[in-house]
Amino acid sequence: MCPNCEDFARTVVMLGQLSLYADTAGADLDFVDTVGPCLAASLPEPPPGLIPPADGPDYPGQG
Repeated sequence: MCPNCEDFARTVVMLGQLSLYADTAGADLDFVDTVGPCLAASLPEPPPGLIPPADGPDYPGQG
């Protein structure tokens, strides 16, 4: 697996685990609110071919 593929997959798994944790009783939601955006911001570019090219219109924020 390419290094970017591994980093992307690992980060997506951590985001999923954080989401599951947020739904548990007694979860520290301040932790979730702090770590979630940091994990999302640290996502590397998706591996080539993972996301199909968009055939639709451009939306604000798409570059």
